[in-house]
Amino acid sequence: MKAIILAAGKGERFGSITRTLPKPLIQLGKMTLIEHNILLLKKYGFLDLIINVSYLSSMIIDFIGNGEKYGINITYSVENKGPLETGGGIHNALSFLGGSPFLVINSDIYTNCKLSSIKIDQNDNGVLVMVENPTHNLNGDFSCSNGRVISGDANMMTYAGISILNPIIFENFKLGKYKLIDVLINEINKNKISAFTHDGIWCDVGDIEKLENAKKLLP
Repeated sequence: MKAIILAAGKGERFGSITRTLPKPLIQLGKMTLIEHNILLLKKYGFLDLIINVSYLSSMIIDFIGNGEKYGINITYSVENKGPLETGGGIHNALSFLGGSPFLVINSDIYTNCKLSSIKIDQNDNGVLVMVENPTHNLNGDFSCSNGRVISGDANMMTYAGISILNPIIFENFKLGKYKLIDVLINEINKNKISAFTHDGIWCDVGDIEKLENAKKLLP
């Protein structure tokens, strides 16, 4: 299975840091944010990766390269006219991802999630990794029940920024700038999305405070 790392955003919540440095290249311990996820993917057997890039894209491409130094293969989906958001960015990369389900992971999370355990049922169009609501997102993102992501506002959990998606979910969307949640809500309403609960290490690294929190989780 192929995987895509979402790394195109501007990272504006980091303030002056990301004026000259793309968020995926921010250091977390001995590695950059994106390298933590590259090595996590490799650990669980994902050796053919696509990285979507836009903001300061050449810095990411020059630093990461073609994957040779990590023992994997990396292809870049470049968004030349500016970031296409999470949904549009994946849509733009579909030609690299092929016609089979693929794994998606945000570049700005730190986790020990066992990616090889996430499975998509043949009758579903996606599976979302869900975690308990952190302090910065106490209301959660999606309602979960009996292993399903459902419409409603009960038993809310937080989307971990990791999923496996069937490319068919993008067939009614035009290529452009839009969020992944726009696509997911359509599928949730059709009961086509399952939930995979992760109760291990997970941290959103979206700003300086969260970066400091993530440093406390390092081995």
